[in-house]
Amino acid sequence: MPLDKTDGLLCKLNVKLDTFLKRNAERDVYERIRAYEPCIVVSDSINKVFMHVVLSDDSIYLTEYPPRTIRQAVCFRDIVDVELVNDFPDFLSGQERERSQHIRIVYTTTKHAGKKGLRLRGWRATKAESPRDPTEGIGGVLLSTNSAPPEEMHWRITSSSRLGVHEEDSPSLRKLRSASCPNPDTLGLPPLPRASHSAASSPPPFSSQGGAGGRLGPVQATLGRATLLGRLLKMEGEEGVGMDREREAELHLYAVSLTSRIYLHLQSSWSSYVIRSTLMLDPFYKRRCSISPSSPQKYYKISWERTAHLFHQLSGELLHEDLGLESLYLLLQELNTAAHRCVTIKKLFWRSSDLCPFLVKTLTSTLREADTGVHTTDRLLLCTLIVQTLGLMFREMEVEPARLSMLTANQGALTASLLLALVCHPDLQFPPHDSDSDEMEHSPNTHVELQILQAEYLAAAAALFFEIIVVCQEASRTPSLEHFLTVGWVFRTLKPQPSTMHFVGYQTHQVVLVLSGSQPVMSPSQVVLLYQRCRVLLACLQYSSTLSKFIRSEFREEFRYYVKASGSVKKLPPSYPISQPAQRLLSQLLSLVLCQS
Repeated sequence: MPLDKTDGLLCKLNVKLDTFLKRNAERDVYERIRAYEPCIVVSDSINKVFMHVVLSDDSIYLTEYPPRTIRQAVCFRDIVDVELVNDFPDFLSGQERERSQHIRIVYTTTKHAGKKGLRLRGWRATKAESPRDPTEGIGGVLLSTNSAPPEEMHWRITSSSRLGVHEEDSPSLRKLRSASCPNPDTLGLPPLPRASHSAASSPPPFSSQGGAGGRLGPVQATLGRATLLGRLLKMEGEEGVGMDREREAELHLYAVSLTSRIYLHLQSSWSSYVIRSTLMLDPFYKRRCSISPSSPQKYYKISWERTAHLFHQLSGELLHEDLGLESLYLLLQELNTAAHRCVTIKKLFWRSSDLCPFLVKTLTSTLREADTGVHTTDRLLLCTLIVQTLGLMFREMEVEPARLSMLTANQGALTASLLLALVCHPDLQFPPHDSDSDEMEHSPNTHVELQILQAEYLAAAAALFFEIIVVCQEASRTPSLEHFLTVGWVFRTLKPQPSTMHFVGYQTHQVVLVLSGSQPVMSPSQVVLLYQRCRVLLACLQYSSTLSKFIRSEFREEFRYYVKASGSVKKLPPSYPISQPAQRLLSQLLSLVLCQS
């Protein structure tokens, strides 16, 4: 059940509405519902109606109060802006007028939108009309890779296909570079789909002219058909242009409560959608998030109970005391891939009291290992995978109460340990070589590979640090949560650590490097990483005076002469959903770095 808590960012459970949603939505869609709340709705077609606003991971839905039908109001891909308006609605009075929160959602729509109603992707009411692609999105159902019926499936305890992982997703530790960090030159963007218009169902009437008996001769008939076809295509093209003409529309939500969390949920859901939809443009990331669409095999949904059973099997193996480095890596890779494809795995991860602390402890100890016989390359690979897995588990789990309980337990002891581990800069310890050894000639390549692995770890650390910042920013706006979990608390925890300066300096240097480089267009994953790094740096400038002075003193000249907001526009393709938010964030970052303190 997605909503089962009454405090903080979690919404109060409405039994009638929850039952309605569960009955009318497919399981994977129901599990991706993030929040719902009653609001007064105003739009082009709705005038001050009290309705339930339901947020999923990709759309805003509206249903009556009490619920009878449900329809899609706005898809997140069409949203231009979400803002909290400081006003007092004229149609309210008394305390309701003073306590109301006015949320304005600006989105783009087409001229023909709404004439035939909106299809609700994944809802049973339209299942026959619009079946859901089982490989669509990051929050899809957990699928097996076996073609046999469910009753004939045999699940192996250590099989990499247990949670929907392909064999090619589980290479040996030595061959990981081909799986987790592919050559960026081989990752091209898929072609953009072209809009197609259907042919006219019936041609307009025309009179027969010329020729004997009113019939056209062969040449005349050919010319006549060509002329008619040209007219039809021209009319169809004009109609298509008119139908596809976009305009801006507004959806207004009025939450009549000072403790309403709908605005926070909306901002969080929209931000998550922008990141996810941009990453899905990356072919490698898309393959990690879905079963191969070219495969002829049939896939079957796995129940919550079966998923939980398989998850507990996997977590039990991960927590085994005598687990070797390579076995740990392969099991973590299986967990990572399963979490990409199934939101249930993320919920079960946070409801497990042992797995997250185990990963944080393993990360800390592995980063600090020196002369334990563990090769530096293997340590970096393992640390990167741990950080990537934790970052994935953080994402889009703000409505999961177990996550908040774990992060705030013992005054945030686990969160503090994770933060300290993240900023611990991994030292590159090159293996010694005998002067007469054949490996000497390969040492330069080894050094380059280690530097690449170190950069990949620090990129993953920046992404996870971003997720922690988002959690703390959401918590700080929620009075009923533990007050210590704020962005200021994060930097107070990191302040005594000398490695914090090195970590922040490295992330700042990477932002300058990517924006001042000669690369004309950035890949989807690069733009998302840039966005995450800018959010981290913005938090440093706003919440830490020490880090703010450090960034300004060390990088002001680089930002002044090498980073231009106008130049970044060319590097951020408009087809990426995150490009506009990244441009706004970059402009804000530039103004703070260049301002005179």
